[in-house]
Amino acid sequence: MTNFINSLGIVLYATLAYTTPLLYAALGSCFSEVSGVVNIGIEGMMTAGAFTGTAVAYFTGNPLIGFICGGLAGAFFGMLHATATVKLGADQTIAGTAINMLGPGIVIMISKVVFSSTDTVPLSPSQKIPKLFMNLFDTTTVFGRFMDNVFATYASTYLVFILTLLVWFIFYKTRFGLRLRACGEHPQACETLGINVISMRFLCVCISGFLSGLGGACVTMAISTQFRPISIVGQGFIAIAAVIFGKFRPQGALIGCLLFGFCSGLKVVLGSSSGVNMQLLSMIPYVVTVLILVLFVGKSHVPSANGKPYIKAR
Repeated sequence: MTNFINSLGIVLYATLAYTTPLLYAALGSCFSEVSGVVNIGIEGMMTAGAFTGTAVAYFTGNPLIGFICGGLAGAFFGMLHATATVKLGADQTIAGTAINMLGPGIVIMISKVVFSSTDTVPLSPSQKIPKLFMNLFDTTTVFGRFMDNVFATYASTYLVFILTLLVWFIFYKTRFGLRLRACGEHPQACETLGINVISMRFLCVCISGFLSGLGGACVTMAISTQFRPISIVGQGFIAIAAVIFGKFRPQGALIGCLLFGFCSGLKVVLGSSSGVNMQLLSMIPYVVTVLILVLFVGKSHVPSANGKPYIKAR
């Protein structure tokens, strides 16, 4: 029984840790997709945020500045994507693919120049995103260790759950959210009501990039503490799958990210306690992603104007 509770605590801790970056990126994807712009460049934006956050935290010694700069790096690539798709009317899928190649290429080149390697120097404990509620429970008891695993997690984890509630409120309880959703459904009607569809979509794609950059920074400033070219591989697409599973709603994306985070947490526990090949266990989140897409992509209500470039009437 004791071993089961300990294992359960580790699974929950790993679930929260791996859910956090996915949820940041998924919330960003919600902003872009609901406004009517397909953004498959989430992965490239996360990679930019991962490197920038780690490098800035390393040189400044301040994880908060690094975390914010990671978001700004993602926002920069979001602005590039918005310029190409919203302003210039480029194909959104091709532009997103270009971001996924451009982002990693640029940061790996900078990493070689600054650190003489494609990897960054590992962060010290003071440069990492801090954990909250440390030493709050008596870890000499089974219950104390379980509660410590659940609650003594990174500050970014608590922040992303608060942010999910905030995004839900913005989407469904504010005028801005109403206009955002309308731009993804009936942009021509919005224009007749005086809503600037171009500006709204441009802003939402930039917000998407910022949140994706924060998600990337979480990976390298909390989970791995070092940027590597493979740090973000696949996570951007998993976040997009979570949004599809959640029917393009922030509350649905939360459930999807928790599911994928649980799969990753289960992989960690099984990998350390079973004789199953680690490469097979690493496939679990990606296999679940494919199954989710096969089972739910046809049932999701995609915004009517999603993926369709909007050309303002003259």
